[in-house]
Amino acid sequence: MNSLKDFRYLIAVSETLHFGKAAEACHVSQPTLSGQLKKLEDSLGFAVFERTNRQVRVTTKGRIMIDAARDIVKAHTLFRQKAKELSTPYTGELHLGLIPTLAPYLLPHIMPKLNEKLPRLNLFLYELQTNDLLIELDQGKLDALILPWLPEMIDYNSIDLFDEMLLLAFPTTHGLMKKKNVTMNDLKGLQILTLKDGHCLRDQTQGYCFAAGAEEDKRFSATSIETLRYMIASGTGVTLMPELATQNRNDKNIIYRHFTGKEPFRKIVLLTRKTSTENLSLLKVVEIIKTLKM
Repeated sequence: MNSLKDFRYLIAVSETLHFGKAAEACHVSQPTLSGQLKKLEDSLGFAVFERTNRQVRVTTKGRIMIDAARDIVKAHTLFRQKAKELSTPYTGELHLGLIPTLAPYLLPHIMPKLNEKLPRLNLFLYELQTNDLLIELDQGKLDALILPWLPEMIDYNSIDLFDEMLLLAFPTTHGLMKKKNVTMNDLKGLQILTLKDGHCLRDQTQGYCFAAGAEEDKRFSATSIETLRYMIASGTGVTLMPELATQNRNDKNIIYRHFTGKEPFRKIVLLTRKTSTENLSLLKVVEIIKTLKM
């Protein structure tokens, strides 16, 4: 029966295409590594590698077996991680991705409590646009994402965290100052400032605004919420802004107003791969965030 070491030797040779370098990477002698792989090939009944004096090549059948070996090693690693997690929960590393229109406004709310409740958990945070985050999640580089839910995320596991209202932001010189209550109908005919393509907030705000009869102000597209804020403060136009980005602000030239009646919002979720196994640390993060007042 082949051992886990044999599979690691197999992977090492496939990555280096050199028996000496593979042996060095595995901290064994070259004869030991070569001998074990020869026994493995004998047990399979076919060659995994083609060897010449000048080079090593992976055979067609060998590529299939190397992929299988990677799956076995990956499964073993996951098994050990799960055992460690269950014996010492809320330890190790957790890699979370967030979008730029959420990260700088949400993290100050949640990080103090996460650090307090999960002192042994090393949190690594990554700020990228939605499509880039999904790619890194698919590749296994990230454990989970915290971001607004979109219909194209249906193939992922998601846990609802909270609903974030979208407020109307307009300059103090705007005619809307005269209105005590603002409704979505008041957007009809207005030019709305938006973010550039690639930001999911752009699509969400456009959906609400277009449905209300507003139009996109195509003279300018911002790269961040802060740029939008400067544009509004200068009297350039109006926009929809996530509520977290409006809290604890002292913007003298900007009014942030909740809509009366049905309010636009974005649903903030924790997203993981469908194939991800239950992660106690992630579940604890969800529990902590849900207890906080946003």
